[in-house]
Amino acid sequence: MDTEIESPGYLAVEGPIGVGKTSLAQRLADAFGSQPLLESPEENPFLERFYQSPARFALPTQLFFLFQRARQIGTLKQGDMFRPGYVTDFMLEKDALFARINLDDDELRLYEQVYAQLRLELPVPDQVVYLQAPVDVLLERIRRRRIGYERMIEREYLQEVVDAYTQFFYHYTAGPLLVVNAAEINIVDNDSDFEMLVDAIRKHRSGRHFFNPLASRA
Repeated sequence: MDTEIESPGYLAVEGPIGVGKTSLAQRLADAFGSQPLLESPEENPFLERFYQSPARFALPTQLFFLFQRARQIGTLKQGDMFRPGYVTDFMLEKDALFARINLDDDELRLYEQVYAQLRLELPVPDQVVYLQAPVDVLLERIRRRRIGYERMIEREYLQEVVDAYTQFFYHYTAGPLLVVNAAEINIVDNDSDFEMLVDAIRKHRSGRHFFNPLASRA
């Protein structure tokens, strides 16, 4: 897709580990002529140690990501009159989601105090694209991208993450939500699938909607 189209403003792409958030967010940013704001997990010095020893390194890992994401999203408040919008591959709320999985009670209370001070000043996405896929699909995609520390991700942990995302978005009402079946399609490399997704984003600017290209082809 070569022609830029109208940006939805602040668009967030979310979903569990390995679902394809970053690649899709970058392609959407290119299509919309928007500024991409992407996660940089490689900058977190605690992440690999977290997968090796979760109990010991969960809190510093979470706090590093929290400050990193808050700093990135904070740039949205400043605005840029020469850019039509932003596309991110994360929402700040995901930090609380992972914190509840990874932290013990005392750590979680400390984390929540820090989180509460940051989240009040940050903008809400104009639209959210939530990518869904089963755990077995995610594990295969994680295996294919060959990031060393990700080989330590256990199926049970990934299932917890998937369940947490499901619960979060089941109750999400802060803005328009497009739920995407990302299990058996290729919205990153397949132009037809991607163009259908972009069309769905343009049409669905309110409420909750579901996008399944497989059903569209039937």
